[in-house]
Amino acid sequence: MKTSKIPRAILIDVIPPSMENAAAERRLTELTSLLNTFGGILVVKMIQRRQTPDYKTYVGTGKVDELIEIAHAEKAELLVVNNLMKPGQVYNLQERFRKAKSTAAVWDRVDLILKIFDKHATTAEAKLQIKLAALKHMGPRIYGMGFEMMQQKGGTSTRGGQGETNTELMKRHVFKEEQHVRKELEKVATSRAGHRARRERLGFKTVSVVGYTNAGKSSLTNALTQKGAHVADALFATLDTRVGKIWYPDESGSGKGRELLVSDTIGFIQDLPPELIDAFRSTLDETVDADLLLHVIDVSDKDFVEKIAEVEGILSQLNVGHIPKIYVFNKIDKAKRFSKATLIKTYKAFTPVFVSAITGDGIKELKAQLGATLLKN
Repeated sequence: MKTSKIPRAILIDVIPPSMENAAAERRLTELTSLLNTFGGILVVKMIQRRQTPDYKTYVGTGKVDELIEIAHAEKAELLVVNNLMKPGQVYNLQERFRKAKSTAAVWDRVDLILKIFDKHATTAEAKLQIKLAALKHMGPRIYGMGFEMMQQKGGTSTRGGQGETNTELMKRHVFKEEQHVRKELEKVATSRAGHRARRERLGFKTVSVVGYTNAGKSSLTNALTQKGAHVADALFATLDTRVGKIWYPDESGSGKGRELLVSDTIGFIQDLPPELIDAFRSTLDETVDADLLLHVIDVSDKDFVEKIAEVEGILSQLNVGHIPKIYVFNKIDKAKRFSKATLIKTYKAFTPVFVSAITGDGIKELKAQLGATLLKN
């Protein structure tokens, strides 16, 4: 699909019948935000409740007919399914649209996230990471779609058929590309490891800023370091790790202080696919090797409790449970209603601090807490 112009998009989320309405609405709202970040125009959004996804098209024959009708009526150029679809399901759904003379492209959730990443990447490392993630995502589709085409055309699985030959050629190409990108990223990872080793030799402490996407991590990093990280009210505004410096009091009490390095990392999101975590491994190593984590939470978001759990789940996958952590409840200037006392009690183990990265409220207290925590550990 050509994306030179802003595409008109249909969004659909397939969920189990047991999912609560509030959770379903959260998912659809986030999908809408992803579309806005990508730069699409929402024409229709819907929720479909199914016990299990349809094995051919994910959404089922009746829903496909409905979606095609909507696509024609609304002149939609894009259909995004808020789920991870199998290669054959993507192929079958796209074929149904093609046969109905609709030019709408069919994407799943990962496709949309990858497109956003591709638009926002600025460094060579980020571009390599996105390319690796795209190859890992598309690789199985090449085989799956080739198999689906052979099945529909009455082909066999024996070697030598033209369709199979083309599929094998594509698979080999993807494999070679993936190996090349991995080697390039290994060079970057080696360079990063060298920088981290040098920081350690010089006695620098490091803090990694983590959190759900759009929680205000870049704004907080800027407030702490006065370093100009890109700030935008959009999901995945930051894809590249940025490192800035601040000072904190040393244990001698001399008042000279010690230099502290603060790194801003990629934001996390619900159902972040494993291939994306793997592709951004060199960036996330900044988190794994940190002396302290600042988990930034948008306290003005009514769903911040659920998002805390999502972030903690991904941190668990990264095996960083041993690293001390401070919960930074950000955007207090926007929060209409929250109980500071309740949050302090609930998250006491994570030394909660309340700030506004935009107005500067609480930043001084956060810096003091950073120093106190690092001196203890």
